[in-house]
Amino acid sequence: MLSGMNDQNPFHFGSLALDAAFTDRAEERAELVSDIRNGQDVVIFAPRRLGKSSLAWSAIQALAAEGVLVAQVDLMTTPTKERLASALAKTIFEQIASPLERVKERALAPFRSLLVQPTVTVDPQDGSFSFSFAFGRSAGDIDATLERLLQLPAELGAARDRRTALVMDEFQEIVEIDPRLPNLLRAVFQQQPEVAHVYLGSRKHVMERIFNDRNQPFWRSAKLVELGPIDSASFEAFLLERFRGTGRMLAPEVAAALLERTGGHPYATQELAYALWEQIPEGREATADHLEDALAAVLRSEHAHFSLLWEEASAVQRLVLQALASEPGRPFQAEYRTRHELPPATNVQKALAALEKREVVAGENGAYRIAEPFLAEWLNPQSRP
Repeated sequence: MLSGMNDQNPFHFGSLALDAAFTDRAEERAELVSDIRNGQDVVIFAPRRLGKSSLAWSAIQALAAEGVLVAQVDLMTTPTKERLASALAKTIFEQIASPLERVKERALAPFRSLLVQPTVTVDPQDGSFSFSFAFGRSAGDIDATLERLLQLPAELGAARDRRTALVMDEFQEIVEIDPRLPNLLRAVFQQQPEVAHVYLGSRKHVMERIFNDRNQPFWRSAKLVELGPIDSASFEAFLLERFRGTGRMLAPEVAAALLERTGGHPYATQELAYALWEQIPEGREATADHLEDALAAVLRSEHAHFSLLWEEASAVQRLVLQALASEPGRPFQAEYRTRHELPPATNVQKALAALEKREVVAGENGAYRIAEPFLAEWLNPQSRP
């Protein structure tokens, strides 16, 4: 073991969970690897911070070892079609074109067929390439350029007999960039049965509309996978192993109490486990008191985030949040509204719709709960032991 490893916190949150930090999801990972290898289009939707991006990255790592070429783009960072074109060009160049060509200048050749030519710059520090498309061109020209970019993964892979895939994170943003873009993408993708297209999304109702509405171009075009919390037994084993590997002990009952607080939510569990590990000297065992201190530390670190969320909420939204913090349930029912002194159902419905859009709450079949990890604890501290 490297010197000082016992002093390094084994838990990670706020970034992709890779390698040893990747928790379970073994079945989902194997299934996704197989789907991409087979050229199967897949939709994975789950609330943010539930691990869908980490799952995709873990699958990509396994596929890369097999020689599969996977390009990835995050639509949350591409608010315009020009930005989307730039991101697509960069990832296709780096992840598909360059691995197929030893000379990077030769790898640029496919991009010279674009109707709108990108400005290509090279970072003098690391030699990386970046692409940009100037504003001011007609919408038709940009659409034609996007169409050609989306055709490249299939063409480049086929030329070298290599399996290719395109992963699009936060795919629900496609309708915010341009409501007509799904039609363009579907027109290209349905001609690429040999390319696996993976769509990751965090807003369930938008993703379901895109892929389950028969009036939408992507209707029934991909396999749908809904990602949930990680199984408690698997997560408990992970926690115990990670503590033990750094010379600290975690009693099974304390691990179970930690998971009861987080509900198996990957981000929340890693965050609380991180704070708990910080409480324990090497050679000591975590106790229930340590767990309460760790939770208090997490709430302190999240205070600025929750305060901003609270400030941006309307008066009715605040009432609904306080009600759900003390009792997850059915806010449309008269008894629930009376019990929590909520306004009429129409007002509650508007508040819930706004909170659900911001992914602060989650609802299904009329039952709602707070989805933001630890927000209920922050709103209702007296509920803690």
